Amino acid sequence: SQGSYTALVGSTGSRALGRTTGRGVVIGARTLGISSPVLPCGTRLYLDYRGRHVLASVIGRGPSAPGRELDLTRALARRLGVTGVRRIRWSYAAEG
Repeated sequence: SQGSYTALVGSTGSRALGRTTGRGVVIGARTLGISSPVLPCGTRLYLDYRGRHVLASVIGRGPSAPGRELDLTRALARRLGVTGVRRIRWSYAAEG
């Protein structure tokens, strides 16, 4: 299903550094990852926020805080320029 969606996102912040996700990914300072309550691990998404575009994968279950639909690793939030809780646009990356 192609299309564009929006989601409220926030950063896991430094508290997630060093933790291992359910998929076995250890979150490091440069890990570009997403936690989702519904999307399967490994799903690749294009994220867009204020003219910045990043390709990242779902690496775990989340979000860890109420009021958000997705969690971004600290590195991914920085790459996109997301601070606090923001609405971003996302779409599925084509398989292949």
